[in-house]
Amino acid sequence: MANSSRNVVPEAREALNKFKMEAASEVGVNLKQGYNGDLTSRQAGSIGGQMVKRMIEAYENSIK
Repeated sequence: MANSSRNVVPEAREALNKFKMEAASEVGVNLKQGYNGDLTSRQAGSIGGQMVKRMIEAYENSIK
């Protein structure tokens, strides 16, 4: 089984963290560097949902 915390491209880790922080800011979740285990499922889900929304928008814009 693959390790889900391992990035295929190690250099992408910083970009992914920046992307996550931006998405959290957009949905009004105060995300801090390091441990964020105190987030509710709703907060974590809203961050992930915002990230997916932006990825879909980027893809749709790239195929136009």
